[in-house]
Amino acid sequence: MVTTTDSTDIVTQAKIIEQHQPSFKRWLKHVCHIPSAKRFYSKQDQHAIAQAVAEAEHGHVGEIQVVIEACLPAAIAYQHDTLSRARQLFAELGTWDTEYNSGVLLYLNLCERKVEIVIDRGIRNATTQEIWDGICQNILQQLSDKKYKEALVDGIFEIGKVLDAYYDRKIQDLDNEISNQPIILG
Repeated sequence: MVTTTDSTDIVTQAKIIEQHQPSFKRWLKHVCHIPSAKRFYSKQDQHAIAQAVAEAEHGHVGEIQVVIEACLPAAIAYQHDTLSRARQLFAELGTWDTEYNSGVLLYLNLCERKVEIVIDRGIRNATTQEIWDGICQNILQQLSDKKYKEALVDGIFEIGKVLDAYYDRKIQDLDNEISNQPIILG
């Protein structure tokens, strides 16, 4: 179902005000879309994703938040695209509000068939844009092969590897600041 994206972006501040191009076509697409996130991700899949997040976060201070959204809410679909929605959720969910500014939001929009990764300012030097784009492309490729759970689990592990390489493993007594459970919207 999800095939391509070219809008992966690294965000280095929690809230960014940008101009977005209004789109009636996008609004109509999201209004007519039948919510289906739970159809693609069962309770068992959600549990597997939560376990993958826990494993990927083990041993470093990086925090991963997964959000799966069937479609944009009609009230914002006209003004906002998936990247601005991912940034909005990054701020609203408090993914930016970790002790070491180490939050990563992995956002999947099923209607738009796009994946966005939004990272906090504490991680901006972790790697290059090409690494994040590669993670998104790998997720999208598996989603197009109808491997929905595997796509997100593998993407989470790839993000975990980036965080593991960047953060010092000597830090002890790590608290889980963000829930590992994926957030399903729509």
